[in-house]
Amino acid sequence: MTGVRDLSIIASPPVDRRTIETYVFPKDPLVIRESILRERHRGGQIFYVVPRIADIEEIEDFLRESVPEINFITVHGQMPTKQIEDRINDFYSGSYDVLVSTTIIESGLDIPNANTLIIHRADMFGLSQLYQIRGRVGRSKIKAYAYLTYKNKHILGKKALKRLEVLQSLDSLGAGFNLASYDLDIRGSGNLLGEEQSGQIKEVGIELYQNMLEETIEGLKNQDNNITDNEWSPKVSLPLSVLIPETYIPDLTTRMEIYKRLSLIEDEAETDEIAAELIDRFGNLPTEVETLIDTIDLKNICKLANIEKVDCGKTGYLIKFKNNEFSNPKDLISYITYHDKNISIRPDQRISVKFNENNSAIIDNIKSTVRELVELSQITN
Repeated sequence: MTGVRDLSIIASPPVDRRTIETYVFPKDPLVIRESILRERHRGGQIFYVVPRIADIEEIEDFLRESVPEINFITVHGQMPTKQIEDRINDFYSGSYDVLVSTTIIESGLDIPNANTLIIHRADMFGLSQLYQIRGRVGRSKIKAYAYLTYKNKHILGKKALKRLEVLQSLDSLGAGFNLASYDLDIRGSGNLLGEEQSGQIKEVGIELYQNMLEETIEGLKNQDNNITDNEWSPKVSLPLSVLIPETYIPDLTTRMEIYKRLSLIEDEAETDEIAAELIDRFGNLPTEVETLIDTIDLKNICKLANIEKVDCGKTGYLIKFKNNEFSNPKDLISYITYHDKNISIRPDQRISVKFNENNSAIIDNIKSTVRELVELSQITN
């Protein structure tokens, strides 16, 4: 994302490797019993993973009562290393049908004969952790199955439910990078370029955030301002929510596509086209999306007036020209003098504009001023 290192994605699976069928459902003893017996019947073995050591006893009791036909063994991180090795070796050799364990099996374990995975209380795991654990099965030519269970009548948190839905939807081979992108969208990210570690990826979307990040890095690399006119982009800071809500476009991939299209717009007519398309596909635009589209328009208008940055507060906003240059400074001074009640120029050469008392349309107010500056900039003496 930062451009500091190159990224390589291995999207080709090993020869004859098959996708893992993944199912998410409330814990059902009958389904679990049938899945275990089916795997045993075809000569395979089963992983039964729990989130905590305290959960192992519950699963042991369940297996004794509901599936007495099978042999099982347990391992967890508090056992001596030699005991763990011996038990896993016994399982590998086929002495047991089911291995009940904690997450200690999530990496480095390769047992081709184990092709059914059952995860107890899957909602307690992280997305990348679930993906890693699921990778313990399906390591041969045989079709593998993963069953992600959660407590009956247990109300899942919004993020927990989304994690399980994402893992169920990503059943294609080589989907690790896509999963990482989903995880980034769900959890957000820290400030990659600062010390605060409090980023805003969730507010603007991954694609737009990445573009902003690239611009920042490019600016750091080109501190002498040797950037062409086509490469720079105005910065607009508003006290408003600027994003595409998940409730409006639930599919993450589609949201990312719209963010990317909006970030590349350079003409107001294009934003009108996308707005019409969104209304046609998803219904009336929420306030946040209207604000996002207006902000894209504002940035494009700012570029015409050579405005590099707009910082908006509660009572007004500041305008900064790129390299502190304006093509028609004489008329700009006259314009500021004429509007001296609301507009002034500060010692740092930024223009300060106060909102009208009854103004509620912040972006419309800024657009109006910027358009006037565009007209001034196009006047030739």
